[in-house]
Amino acid sequence: MRIEDYGLIGDMQSAALVGRDGSVDWLCLPRFDSASCCSALLGDARHGRWLLAPAGESRATTRRYLPGTLVLEREHETADGAVRVTDFMPPRRHGPPRLMRIVEGLRGAVPMRMELALRPDYGAVHPWIERAADGVVATAGPDAFRLSTPLPLEVEDGTASAEFVVVAGARERLTLTWHLSYEPAPPVEDADSALARTSEWWRQWSGRCRYDGAYRDEVLTSLIALKAMTSETTGALIAAPTTSLPEEIGGVRNWDYRYCWLRDSVLALEALLAAGYSEEALAFRDFLLRVGTGDPRQIQIMYGIGGERRLTEFELPHLPGYEGSQPVRVGNAASEQFQLDVYGEVAAVMYLGADLLGRVEKRLWPRWRAIVEHIETIWREPDDGIWESRGERRHYTYSKVMAWVVFDRVVRIAERFELEGPIDRWRQTRDEIHREICERGYDRERRTFTQYYGSRELDASVLNIPLVGFLPGTDERVTGTIDAISAELGRDGFVSRYSTAETDDGLPGDEGQFLACSFWLVSALALNDRVAEARALFERLLGLANDVGLLAEEYDVARQRQVGNFPQAFSHLTLIVAARAITAAERGQKHMAVRTSSA
Repeated sequence: MRIEDYGLIGDMQSAALVGRDGSVDWLCLPRFDSASCCSALLGDARHGRWLLAPAGESRATTRRYLPGTLVLEREHETADGAVRVTDFMPPRRHGPPRLMRIVEGLRGAVPMRMELALRPDYGAVHPWIERAADGVVATAGPDAFRLSTPLPLEVEDGTASAEFVVVAGARERLTLTWHLSYEPAPPVEDADSALARTSEWWRQWSGRCRYDGAYRDEVLTSLIALKAMTSETTGALIAAPTTSLPEEIGGVRNWDYRYCWLRDSVLALEALLAAGYSEEALAFRDFLLRVGTGDPRQIQIMYGIGGERRLTEFELPHLPGYEGSQPVRVGNAASEQFQLDVYGEVAAVMYLGADLLGRVEKRLWPRWRAIVEHIETIWREPDDGIWESRGERRHYTYSKVMAWVVFDRVVRIAERFELEGPIDRWRQTRDEIHREICERGYDRERRTFTQYYGSRELDASVLNIPLVGFLPGTDERVTGTIDAISAELGRDGFVSRYSTAETDDGLPGDEGQFLACSFWLVSALALNDRVAEARALFERLLGLANDVGLLAEEYDVARQRQVGNFPQAFSHLTLIVAARAITAAERGQKHMAVRTSSA
């Protein structure tokens, strides 16, 4: 299946991808970054899946989320009638992780097929399956999985299956629960009551959304996706719930995104905060305080969901990869890179939290000062850049812009709250960085900011220059940059991060068009008084989402399909920012910077 044929369900601690065909092809328990027990997404049925679908051919299949929720409904029309399958994962709170499926007959009598082939440790292990009073239990080392259902089950070769008929008005329920194999199995919750509880929880959360601008339905869908990728227990927000979905079909640009990038998290939480969700912002601030340690030199660009620092990257040769895209990777070596722009995102968290609370907590100010003082010593150094290039370090323009953000925000905070610090020195550093970027990161002949100092290559990340308030949106240098990036990095109107042919990023092959970059272009156009162009591009981008509103990391123009890890937080958070930019422009608020951190 195509990447866009999947829907997301989750409980804010783990997640699953459910195909249009009714197969759960990706499931990690008990955490987002746990070894998958269903890995057909990166291989085939032999690597684990949970299929629940009509036994015969479906004439038509439609899907939707229950309004304001992450409860996924799928209806199948067959020659024998129609059925509805509801898939969801109840918010966990203090209970175990559960994936529940309810089959309801709508019309006629439809033969159904259920097949549960759990393959823990990324499809490498066949569990031992034993019958239980209400189903079966599969065990593999520390992992135990209990399938509870009144359906009669057949067990063969590590797979539990059932064939049954659903008539109009009838309901069948199936619950898969994970627990530690050396602990007693937890009690099973009734699926119908769990559905009611889950739906109500999501409706209450969605009901708190304060966004009232353009494209509200699409914004709410994206907010729900971001919430689903936010850890309820630690406050961390993952970049995506998958690993190794390729940026190029058949290529090697396959990465594990089940971790917390500080950059992505800050941007996502700014989007959530702008819609009224302050709890998530404060939870992530606390996560950042825990992982930051007492030495700002040790801040990483990314962490594990619990704040883990070691994200060792390795390959899984037994998995053939999505449509043969190898290698399949677990872990991410980019965690060891130096990316200067991350400190700008840390400063954004500081500013965001202070603005939210209306104060700076005294216990935190020394820590923020230590970070700023460290950046004073490193901002002149080359780095690896926002895109985690595996080539040589350079003086990336966007990295320097975000260093400017550090000093701009700390000056604002210190002045607003009358905090102690070398404000004059910080102000001078801010102005020095600004002058340097305008002199060394700007190509006057071509009227555009470039990828790094002295280069001719372009990079879509500099579209953020007006978004963070570095320059006004209508500045002629912003206009020139928008036009140059649209012309040179655009493919059928969608924007690539950079030219892989001209930029040595240490990797072979190409990639799709990065959706976040195209949404950045929408925001920049809106700030540049080109609202009609912004709307036109935005609506084209909305047309790339799948039938339930989800977006991957990239779009392959040539193949006309989504590529990269899915769903991607970066794509959805920049969608929200772009919708806000269009709304602000149409309401005559063009003077406002788009990102909350610069408001």
